[in-house]
Amino acid sequence: MNDVPAHPTGRRRRRATLFAGAACAVAVAVASVALTGTAHAEADRTVTANTTGTHNGYFFSYWKDSGNVTMTLGAGGSYSVQWSNMNNTVVGKGWKPGSSHTVNYSGTFNVNGNGYLALYGWTTNPLIEYYVVENFGSYNPSTGAQRLGSVTTDGSTYDIYRTQRVNQPSIIGTATFYQYWSVRQQKRTGGTITTANHFNAWASLGLNLGTHDYQILATEGYQSSGSSSITVSEGPAGPTTSSPRPSSPGVSSPPPGGGTAACQVTNALNAWNNGLTDNITITNTGTSPINGWSLRFNLASGQTITSGWSASYSPSSGQVTATNVSYNGAIPPGGSTTIGFQATHTGNAAAPSGFTLNGATCR
Repeated sequence: MNDVPAHPTGRRRRRATLFAGAACAVAVAVASVALTGTAHAEADRTVTANTTGTHNGYFFSYWKDSGNVTMTLGAGGSYSVQWSNMNNTVVGKGWKPGSSHTVNYSGTFNVNGNGYLALYGWTTNPLIEYYVVENFGSYNPSTGAQRLGSVTTDGSTYDIYRTQRVNQPSIIGTATFYQYWSVRQQKRTGGTITTANHFNAWASLGLNLGTHDYQILATEGYQSSGSSSITVSEGPAGPTTSSPRPSSPGVSSPPPGGGTAACQVTNALNAWNNGLTDNITITNTGTSPINGWSLRFNLASGQTITSGWSASYSPSSGQVTATNVSYNGAIPPGGSTTIGFQATHTGNAAAPSGFTLNGATCR
C-alpha cells in the first residue's frame, strides 16, 4: 500500500504498518460470505496472491504488500505459511463472523525478525480492530504503549493496551478507530484462548466491542523471514468460562445456619505499584448444582475496586459481594467459573480473604 512507510521507526509507525496489512486483507474480503461449512474435505490449496474465502469450513485471509509469501490451506482449520524478502504480510484461518468462543490452536511459529502470532479480528458499531497476541519475534507490540491493566487466563497474564488509528483504512473504509491489545507475557505457540475472558477484561476497562466481523488465528511478518504451521479450531468452553444462559437464575438458599459450603475459591492476583487485578475461580466441590450465587469476601485495607468482569460488585471496598451475571449463575458439580476485578491500593496488595458463597464458608 502507498501509505506503508519505507523505513518505519518507533511503535507508532510499526502499528500503522501492521494495520495496513490487515486492512488490505479486509478490503479483499468485502464480498466474502459467512461460513456454512463444507460437505466434503477440500484438497490442499496453495495461495500466493491477495485473496480471502473459505476452505474446509473455515474463513481464510491472505495479504502481502510485496515479497515471497506462500500460504498452504490444509485440512480443517490448518494452514502453513513461509515468507522471505518481503515488507509486510498477514495470513490466517478462522471464522466470519467472529465471536467470544473458545479457540484451540497448535503448531509452530518461527520468525527471524519481526512477526506476530495472534487471534485477530474486527467489530463494527463501534469499529474496533483487536489482537490477542500469543507469540512475537524481535518486536513486542506493547513497546511504548500505556498499560491499562491485565487479565490472567490460560496459564499466563496478558497485558492490556489501547491505541488509536486516525483516518486510516478499515473494513468500512477510511476511518478513525481504536485497536485493543492483549499481549501474553509468557509467549507460546499452542493452547486454548478463552476469548471471552479477554473481551470481559477489555469491557471492564471501558474497551467495548461491537458486532463481530471476521476473526482469524493470524501469522504476521514485517520486514522479516519465517514460517508457521497452525491448526485452529473452535473448542468447548474452558474451565474458567460458563456457558451463556438467556436469563439470570435465582440465588440458591444458603445451607441452614451457615456452615461450610461445597465450594472452593482460588485467587490469581497480579499487583503493581498502585494497582492490582485478581481473577477468582469458584469451584463447586459438591454433588448438587449451584443455581445462582453471591460470593462475599473482604478486601484488604486501602484497596478499592475500580472495575470488574463476569460479576456485579458492591460495594467497592471493605466487605464486597460479587453476584453472578446472566451467563454464569449455574455451576454444575465439579464445574467452576472465574470472575475478576481491577483495584487500586495504597501499599497493601494482599489477596481478598474470608470467602463465603451464598452465606456459607468456602475452602
